[in-house]
Amino acid sequence: MTRKTLPIIGTLPILALLVGCLVPPPPGVAYVRRPPPPARVEVIERSPGPDYVWIGGHQAWVAGTYVWSPGHWERRPRARARWVPGHWRHNRSGYYWVEGHWR
Repeated sequence: MTRKTLPIIGTLPILALLVGCLVPPPPGVAYVRRPPPPARVEVIERSPGPDYVWIGGHQAWVAGTYVWSPGHWERRPRARARWVPGHWRHNRSGYYWVEGHWR
């Protein structure tokens, strides 16, 4: 390497970080500045059947405030399907909700 290429190579990681910051969030993502309150303790009622899975409640962001969305029983879409719970994530823009899904 020559001395002329060293400064350019040294700036590549900085450029990569700047470009990464310019990538827009996925469609439909709403960022919230305040962290969500703790999850509530739920009383889980008896399952309506063997093919049902408990989907736990969560704090949802509705009209500028957190609102508790209670848990419920849901029938598995297929045998051995597993529920991956939704959760709040945090990045530089704030907190955002990642939807739960069946796997």
